[in-house]
Amino acid sequence: MYDESMHTAAETSKTSPALQQPCCTMANFPDTTHQAELIAEMFKALADPTRLQLLSHVAAQGCDNVCACDLTEKLGITQPTVSHHMRKLVDAGLVTREQRGKWAHYSIVPEAFAQLRDILDLS
Repeated sequence: MYDESMHTAAETSKTSPALQQPCCTMANFPDTTHQAELIAEMFKALADPTRLQLLSHVAAQGCDNVCACDLTEKLGITQPTVSHHMRKLVDAGLVTREQRGKWAHYSIVPEAFAQLRDILDLS
């Protein structure tokens, strides 16, 4: 039952300019094939639960780098497993790798996270 203050969505959108905006825009999505391929690689890398945990641990360190030895202990996974998953994150451009003696050290690529934030902002 309608009273005078109730309107349908169609009626409201006719009268309210703010509601005439599309529900979301894709202005920040890649516009070239190359850009789309790079972003797809990032999303593929992020689609694995182990990689998300590894990335979360590295990101929690801020700008500091993280030794692979800390990742094995923290997450209870073997060094070969850490190497495999971190390689995917490096290849996707989300982290960098620096070899220091026996162990690799990883750090976040801030520009990659900024790019992901821009893409995921569907406002």
